[in-house]
Amino acid sequence: MNEPRTIPARPRDRLFAVVTLVLARLLLPAALVRRPGRARELACQWALRMRFPAEDLTGLTGGALAAFTAARTEALWRHGQLLGLTSGYRDPLVQLRMFEEEVRRTGSPALARMLVLPPTESNHVKGIALDVRPREGARWLEEHGARYDLYRMFDNEWWHFEHHPEYGGTPPRRRPHPGVGHAQENRRRS
Repeated sequence: MNEPRTIPARPRDRLFAVVTLVLARLLLPAALVRRPGRARELACQWALRMRFPAEDLTGLTGGALAAFTAARTEALWRHGQLLGLTSGYRDPLVQLRMFEEEVRRTGSPALARMLVLPPTESNHVKGIALDVRPREGARWLEEHGARYDLYRMFDNEWWHFEHHPEYGGTPPRRRPHPGVGHAQENRRRS
């Protein structure tokens, strides 16, 4: 990840990570009673729910949800890193509104596609795209995400990862922005 490495971690992000890890450790005995074989995952889930209360994991495919859950559990317990979800699954109408708003803001569909894709092309609509936070968590996911088939896809979006088990642990070549690959695929199909 090029650009996030140049931006230092904010002290409060490190504090949030430490507090969340302490909270997960305090919740571990209750999680052991509730789900003995997956106590660390459950304690992590509870602690992260308190840290990111507005987070919504619904609508992700089963594979994307399992991969993200496993990745964030390892990130917290083994490395003390937080992985939060800013945006995952998006309803097609929500995605369309986002695209139309970006078209209005930038003045053209081509410029809008550099940040937001229409619903027919967005992997958020498919439930396999994850916009993560904070930057340190995204850095961790870029380094370790291939173990979970989670890959950063675009140079201009440090936060955007997708679940692609078909890549078999080999990160794909990143594209400059979301619209690049889709525009090329559409030209090849024509």
